Amino acid sequence: MDFFKLKNHGTSVKQELSAGLTTFLAMMYIVPVNAIIMSKTGMPMDALITATALITIIATVLNGIWANTPVAMSVGMGLNAYFTFGLVIGMGIPWQTALGVVFLSGMLFVILSFTDFRIWIIKSIPVDLRRAVSAGVGTFIAFIGLQQMGIVVNNDDVLVGLGNLKDINVLLGIFGLITVLIFWIVNIKGAFILAVLLTSVIAWICSISPYPTEIFSIPASITPILLQLDVKSVFFDSAGVFTLSLLPVVLVFLVTDLFDSVGTLTGVGTRAGIFSEDNKDGLNNLKKTLEADAAVTVVGSVIGVSTTTAFVESASGVEQGGRTGLAAIFCGLFFTLTLFMLPLFKAIPANAIYPVLIMVGILMFSEVRDINFKDPAIMVATFFIVALMPLTYSITNGLAFGFLSYLLVRVFRREWNEINIGIIVLAIISFIVFLVN
Repeated sequence: MDFFKLKNHGTSVKQELSAGLTTFLAMMYIVPVNAIIMSKTGMPMDALITATALITIIATVLNGIWANTPVAMSVGMGLNAYFTFGLVIGMGIPWQTALGVVFLSGMLFVILSFTDFRIWIIKSIPVDLRRAVSAGVGTFIAFIGLQQMGIVVNNDDVLVGLGNLKDINVLLGIFGLITVLIFWIVNIKGAFILAVLLTSVIAWICSISPYPTEIFSIPASITPILLQLDVKSVFFDSAGVFTLSLLPVVLVFLVTDLFDSVGTLTGVGTRAGIFSEDNKDGLNNLKKTLEADAAVTVVGSVIGVSTTTAFVESASGVEQGGRTGLAAIFCGLFFTLTLFMLPLFKAIPANAIYPVLIMVGILMFSEVRDINFKDPAIMVATFFIVALMPLTYSITNGLAFGFLSYLLVRVFRREWNEINIGIIVLAIISFIVFLVN
């Protein structure tokens, strides 16, 4: 085990195994959750369950070997919702074209992995704006969860309103939301998947949803979604005319994945001390983990899933003592079990899943607690980012309004020292978003 330098990291095989199992239990929910969300696009759920499990295994094991960090990866929450409800349902883009968008953003990420762009863009954007982006994505996916659960519904008079709280399916979702909140508050390991399973059992007992007649089966084929990505339609419309209308969306996937990954890795790495600048291998570990993140996003689009990213649930494994890539490899291997759990996952009702989406949104929104609202530019930009992502049903629009308003406030206040090339570039891209929409 010298490859993982266990002694240098003060850990052991047993400790890494325990950490890997803990991370697996904490993020096992992603397989049924991602499949249900992305199946709304018309993609077959059976294939999505297998594809989600496969990309989680590939990504997590690859990171363990390549970067030697205890970081697990899978299809990112937030961007999978944007893929489904923003691009396919909201913009009417075929899911094949949406996979093409993911592929291109992943390729850009891979190319940029050989440059200092990531560090440059991170340093260019104020940390408070990065927190605002996380909070905005949180409000967006929480809104989607509330909408899909039937708590928030369409209202012709005031656009949105409160749903029918007497509906049995809505009540099931509310029970699931209360359950996941309680489990999280009391710090139960595997809170998300346990809440999903408990809510599902209640649904089965009360005949709200049919119960599974079996638990295990042979994995479903991913052929219906394998190699179905359509890159050509990202650049050309149905008449074969060249267009850049989807370029802003590609950039949104790229930038959001970057922020998500860096934010997650910063949090997990700080606790484990694996990405610290004081650690001679710290920056190299971060670089390699981001490289693995970029590579598997490309692989994921080929397999048939949305953007892959580092999972914050890796922190649970770190708390259990995970310090090396061996923990990630163990976690990835545990995910092979989910390949054979198709009947169970298919029997889980949607309203047992969407409370998890809301809970993830709450956790992402919590980033606002550290934002400096005394700074007028930060305050205005944060408001537009957080408010307009859910209100316009678009991460793209929220980011565009946020970066443009930030630059304008700085200009009007003549705070030239707070403006850099990175901010100007992002503001120009934001302006282009409105030109091509």
